[in-house]
Amino acid sequence: MIVLGIDPGTAITGYGVVTGDARKQVLLECGVIRTDARAPLAERLAVIFDGVSEIVCRHSPERLAVERAFYSRNVHTTLVLGHARGVILLAGARAGLAIDEFEPALIKKTVVGVGGATKEQVQFMTARLLRLKTAPSPADAADGVAAALTALLRAS
Repeated sequence: MIVLGIDPGTAITGYGVVTGDARKQVLLECGVIRTDARAPLAERLAVIFDGVSEIVCRHSPERLAVERAFYSRNVHTTLVLGHARGVILLAGARAGLAIDEFEPALIKKTVVGVGGATKEQVQFMTARLLRLKTAPSPADAADGVAAALTALLRAS
């Protein structure tokens, strides 16, 4: 099974494409979709939608795993993050993908073993689980990989 994992953000959206099953997983690609912080929100959302759609076309995943929004004290931040999640979910739905949404703590618990793990711990464990020489970087990409791993590991 091929899974596209996404860590949503309006400035940086991390992603990871992983294939395999509960016994063995292989990283196909990871990275980030960056948007111009000075651009209007609608333009940034279009960049995210197009970027996710391009990754879907390139890898033809069966599932999309997206990190759920955390509730920030700043309502504006939570709302804007919700917009990013919306276009990501739309890209997945348009492509006909099965969609999994996971709480950040569940992703960390699945990959690291602790729901309150740090970004560095997530990077370290994604590298270890995938037998990589170096951790996925930046941390947003590792978070996308961790979301994909969570979908693969929980699907079994």
